Amino acid sequence: MPFASVRKLADADFPTRWGHFRILGFEGVIADPEPCSDGVPAPARRTESAIALVLGDIVPAKPGAAPPIVRIHSQCLTGDVFHSLRCDCRQQLELALATIAGAGAGILIYENQEGRGIGLMAKLQAYELQDQGLDTIEANLELGYKADCREYELPAQILLSLGVRSVRLITNNPAKVEALEAVGVSVVERISAEVSAEPESARYLQTKRDKMGHLVS
Repeated sequence: MPFASVRKLADADFPTRWGHFRILGFEGVIADPEPCSDGVPAPARRTESAIALVLGDIVPAKPGAAPPIVRIHSQCLTGDVFHSLRCDCRQQLELALATIAGAGAGILIYENQEGRGIGLMAKLQAYELQDQGLDTIEANLELGYKADCREYELPAQILLSLGVRSVRLITNNPAKVEALEAVGVSVVERISAEVSAEPESARYLQTKRDKMGHLVS
């Protein structure tokens, strides 16, 4: 999925309770995106946006120094904002910010990919189907979407634009590792993003492990 362009649109001071970051806004124009929904053709071009929270020196000055810790986090209004117990997103977001702050340097890329890329309203419809017995993958498929509509080319291009060529990646998802490696960003270490499961999220996490290959116990 080639990007026609990637632009940095904003760069501002951003203090948080985890540390003092910079917040950067990016926009990417994708040429010939793949369709996510059955029977709905993709547009010829699509615009995506993402932000990067940057802390400290992300390009090590000394040869052999450890590369920055990076987290690619998909937007989750229900979890990140409303603290839903149906998923582990908020816990993973806070784990990543704490880990980056503890290391003194790193990047959190927050991608506009609600509901594994299907959007908020479709995600809520998927929740309704899950209430009727389907798992998270079956619900997406029932709505006519792929199991996972996310693409990680924009985060990869953001890292390249920041001069980052190797990372220690916080993730349980092998697809994120593959996406970065495919464009020349070396993942020298995978840091687990596994968090404690809630009773309400146990089936969701099991489905991600069994059907999507996520590296969780």
